[in-house]
Amino acid sequence: MEIISVFDMLKIGIGPSSSHTLGPWKAANKFLTSLKIPLQSITCIRIELFGSLSLTGKGHATDVAIVMGLTGEMPEEIEPKKIPLSLAEIKTTGKLKLNFEKEIPFSFEENIIFHKHFLPFHPNGLRFTASTMGEEISETYYSIGGGFICTENENSVQKHLKTIPYPIQNGLELLSYCKSKKISDVVYENELVLNSSEYIDLQVEKIWKTMLECMYLGCTTKGILPGGLNVKRRANEFYTSLNGPENILNLDDWLYKLRNTDVKFRQILKWVSCFALSVNEVNASLGKVVTAPTNGSSGVIPAVLMYYLMIENHQAGFEEIKRFLFVAGEIGSIFKKGATISAAMGGCQAEIGVSSAMASAALCELQGGTPEQVLVAAEIAMEHHLGLTCDPIGGLVQIPCIERNSMGALKAITAAELALGTDPKETKVPLDKVIATMWETAQDMNHKYKETSQGGLAITVNSVDC
Repeated sequence: MEIISVFDMLKIGIGPSSSHTLGPWKAANKFLTSLKIPLQSITCIRIELFGSLSLTGKGHATDVAIVMGLTGEMPEEIEPKKIPLSLAEIKTTGKLKLNFEKEIPFSFEENIIFHKHFLPFHPNGLRFTASTMGEEISETYYSIGGGFICTENENSVQKHLKTIPYPIQNGLELLSYCKSKKISDVVYENELVLNSSEYIDLQVEKIWKTMLECMYLGCTTKGILPGGLNVKRRANEFYTSLNGPENILNLDDWLYKLRNTDVKFRQILKWVSCFALSVNEVNASLGKVVTAPTNGSSGVIPAVLMYYLMIENHQAGFEEIKRFLFVAGEIGSIFKKGATISAAMGGCQAEIGVSSAMASAALCELQGGTPEQVLVAAEIAMEHHLGLTCDPIGGLVQIPCIERNSMGALKAITAAELALGTDPKETKVPLDKVIATMWETAQDMNHKYKETSQGGLAITVNSVDC
């Protein structure tokens, strides 16, 4: 059974896409570190992109991510403002320094090849070929959603040699461990086998700080998003119209002032939308975000968590944030095991749908829901995203992706409220059944609606007209 940590599901990385940007970046890192030959012997590197990675690669900055990975930069560590400077130097000099060590000739046009055909194993395939004076070494990776990568003979999740106390493959197994425990307690006990309590708290703090920084940056930044669609940033206008706090000392001060803001019902809707938009505008600008479970859906969970902190519970602190992320991460892992979190495999139901289910379940527990009600919340949220297609205009994670995060967040809040008023014994659709249905829907969905920009809005709305 796959052991998926919360920190496998919630990862810090660079936007705009976890499968098309973060995954290829990590694949480039891995290719260099797994080579059995000295980097000094390499004279050339060729990269081939297949299927969805090729069809929407330019819009998702796949080529940029791969090149940055080959330089040795790590997506969770690099400052986003460094990326354009590094790219400009490579394009100007025609040289790329592999892993900060070996300089080789490099051209975006000649060394990166976009193939429109799909490889059989997965829609997101990429192949690296390193040439030396006497041989060529190739490896093919697949970016399978949420920043996870694998080869055909390799699992996407880091191998954990330890045995966790509560192995979980589906919702029914999760509930079997919750006779006298909350879901977050079960998740925490599993995590303690994989990592120390100090490490867990540190990672939760880093994840939450990154989410908070995303929301703050998005709320306070004006302008046009990059990519050519001329999409205007809207989070700042929402923030301004809501009289968001000014003269901020730091992020903690910002959060404190937000939580002391008087908010009416209509403003609640606007604040949730504002937070979701803000994160995904940062994501669309090659900013640093948290995959939750993907980059394209990274605004849902922060928006719902901020809703809880700002509206539901002003006394909530680190422990509540940790519990929220634990539940969200576990629900996301169950979807990954039972279906997919890759839009190239399942459409947007696999991204916004899963993120909404994760957020709804987490909110439900913090609002006092039983473990059974928590799973009901996740089921309701996904049930009303079934069949959602992925049709980004111009291959950019902007239209309709950014707004879909707002819709996913609001649906998550509604689903949690519905679950809290539900007797789980009376529900007709268990979580595991909706996950199975999602996977069946994904398999039946036409490939045009799976992150190829060959159908839906991507075709009916011409990117030139935007």
